[in-house]
Parts: sequence; structure tokens; C-alpha cells
Amino acid sequence: MATTVTSTQTDWRQEWFEIEDATYLNLASESPMPKVSIRAVQAALEAKKNPHHKPDATFFEVPNRTRASIAKLIGGKPEEVALTSGASAGVAAVAYALTWKPGDEVITAKGEFPLQLATWKPMEEREGLKLKIVSPRERFITADDLIAAMTPRTRLISVSMVRYDDGSLLDAARVADACHKQGALLLLDASQSCGAMPMDVKQLGADFVVSAGYKWLLGPFGTGFFWAKSEHLAMVRPGPFYWMAMMGSDNFSALNFADPKPAANAKRWDAPESASYFNFNLVAMDASVDFVLRMGPELVSAHNRKLIELMFARLPKDRFVPTSPLDPTRRGPYGCFSARSAEKTAEYYQRLRKENVIVSLREGNIRVSPHLYNTERDIDRLISVVTP
Repeated sequence: MATTVTSTQTDWRQEWFEIEDATYLNLASESPMPKVSIRAVQAALEAKKNPHHKPDATFFEVPNRTRASIAKLIGGKPEEVALTSGASAGVAAVAYALTWKPGDEVITAKGEFPLQLATWKPMEEREGLKLKIVSPRERFITADDLIAAMTPRTRLISVSMVRYDDGSLLDAARVADACHKQGALLLLDASQSCGAMPMDVKQLGADFVVSAGYKWLLGPFGTGFFWAKSEHLAMVRPGPFYWMAMMGSDNFSALNFADPKPAANAKRWDAPESASYFNFNLVAMDASVDFVLRMGPELVSAHNRKLIELMFARLPKDRFVPTSPLDPTRRGPYGCFSARSAEKTAEYYQRLRKENVIVSLREGNIRVSPHLYNTERDIDRLISVVTP
């Protein structure tokens, strides 16, 4: 990380512990947690020494607060938010919650993050549905590609809002409109956008949204959320649910052992043991999402756009090509580039890693994902390594 920045950037940079041995441009893989989140975990660990100091209400305070923060971040309602172990848990919840008929279609895109195939492929055998994988007609997958692939049998489109491999941003509102015109549903994986770009589920029109918590939400591994539009909560199939999502579970001395019913909200899909001040992952997630709200996704988006445009401008054009959309309105919070061959791209990636410029290699692209702790000097460092 660089050490000379403007005063505004310095204020935000001080919220993280300094990464002294590397130029870290890899938040799309894993975020370094801010100081406030790490201190929240330390406080929870300390409290575990004397668990009797915490009342029963503690088991609900942290998850409820986290739920409310996520809802505020995405423009939803707290009762529509489940706290999960990651994006995959939310997609699986949709797979098992909907009632399927043989021949129902689920559409996803070629090259999507593997959680799509891992969820929907087994459902072909289990439920008799058909998974349709759509290839882009041009360079990046678009709303037009997905809409053109729809048929009267299409029940669900399940795709990323921002692609992990090239950073392209989907016009989700157009896809949602097309889905709803024929009674289909839209599931968005927002793992590579939520927290780094302004997001309003009402404007997006999505029916379900999932996200990992360890990327742009700045939390630890094993965290995430699942959002379901209120209207869908009453139509889901019965299934196992977390016991603390049971009606009346806030009264530990009078639990319902005769006929337990899930609460009429999304918490039925909470990851087991997600509640409680003593879940250290959730304590960190609580602090991180609150920090994201205070910081503002708009600020992150504008900051990253400036750095990525600077990177594209300074990359030697005789050696490298941008592999993300150049139009920033069609791009997520990071950018990708490649050399003129896959072999040369891998060689440059290894050179960057050797020089402790931390980026990712994804599907033949070098992915560069900064945050507010990065500056122009970090981009200069990257350029200097690939331009000997």
C-alpha cells in the first residue's frame, strides 16, 4: 500500500491495518477486514470468558442489527434478510424453496461462478428441471442474451450482477422486467457488487439476491446474506429451518415442542448458530456492514472507477488489452486485463505476485480490485512491474 495520499483518503485508510509487505489489489477475492471488525471479534472473544454476563437477549441483538444494516444497504426490509454462510447457501435456499414442475427451465450464463452449476445441475435429476446455459453473442453477457434465451418454460434466471471473471455489469432491471412479464423469477448473485456499488432491490426488480460477506461487505469467510422479496415468503415449500427462527424462540424457557412453526420472515434460512454475540464471524459481519454503510458504496464506486480508468490508460497498449468493459456504467467495481496470449498473461501474473502486487488470475484475465486503502501509487506500482 502507498503511504502518501490525500487527506480524505488518509482518513479512510486509517480504518484498516497497514499491509506493509504488499500492494493489495485483490479485494474481489478477499477483503482485509477493517479495524472496527477485528476489534469487535476481540471483544466477543473476551466476553466468552464469562458467558454468564450476557443475557438471553444477546442471542438476537447482533443478528437483528446485522439484518437491519443489510436491509438498509440494499433497500430492502429486515424481515426479508437471512444471514447465511455465503452466496451458495442462498441459491440453495431458492432451489429447495420453490415448487418445480418437470421441464421447468433455469437459465444461467456460460462461465458463471461455479456455484450456479453446483446448485442447478443436481436439480435436473432431483426435480426434472432443465438447466440452460447461455453464451454471449458478443464479448460480454448482456440482458439481451438472457432475454433472448427465455421460453414459456423459463421459471428462473440465476446469474451474477457483476461477473467475477471480467467485471461486466448486468442490466438486471431489464432482465427482471422480462422475467416478470411471463411469470418467471430473477435471482442475482451480488457478491461482486454489494457494498462497492449503490444497490436498491426495488429498482433492480430482483426476486432473490444472494451475496458472500467476505468480499465488498468487508467481513470474514463463512458470512453472507440471502434476500427474498416479501411476496415470495408465503409461497415457499415447507422445509427444515433453524430452531431459533421458530415462532416464540426468543423465550428460551417456553419453547414450542408440540408444533413448531417458522417465523413468517426470511430468518428461517439463517445459517444454524448464526445468532448470538458469541458467533465471532457474525460479530465481525455486523461491524463490517455498519462500516460499509458509514463509508458509503457510492464513495467506493467512484474511487475504484478512477483507479481502474487510470490503470487502463497507463497499460502499454502494445502488450495488454482491457478485458472488462471500458464504459464504466457497464462495469463493476474492478477491472481486468490480459496480455496477447494466455501464456504471457500467466507470466505477467506470476511476475506481479513475485513482486508482491497481489491480484487474481481469473479465466485468463488479470483481475485488479482496489478499495479505499489504495491510491494512484498502487496502480503505478502495478504498471511498473508489468512494464520492465
